[in-house]
Amino acid sequence: MIDWDRVQDLSDEIGPDAFGEVVELFLEEVDVEIDKLRQITDRIALESQLHFLKGSALNLGFAAFAELCHRGEVAAVAGQQNTVDIAAILTCYDRSKSMFLSDLGRVIAA
Repeated sequence: MIDWDRVQDLSDEIGPDAFGEVVELFLEEVDVEIDKLRQITDRIALESQLHFLKGSALNLGFAAFAELCHRGEVAAVAGQQNTVDIAAILTCYDRSKSMFLSDLGRVIAA
């Protein structure tokens, strides 16, 4: 669900202080964007929103969430926005976020 190697690489690249800021900013920004996703009905907006979320997720190692966003984005591009399982995407984000927050200290400290 979480690509912990990516998380560790990012932490190593930018240092612990900056990493904490990145995590805080990521979670705040993605939470806002998730709220927007709940209300989207337009195909172009859905495609754009999922693309943004996918990129954000990949940057911080939310691999499963990024994959679901990618699949949804591809479906929206193909005009199949009605097949995008928004509920599964939202559930995956919630689970990923919970796992990330509960295991982050242990993983980074290792």
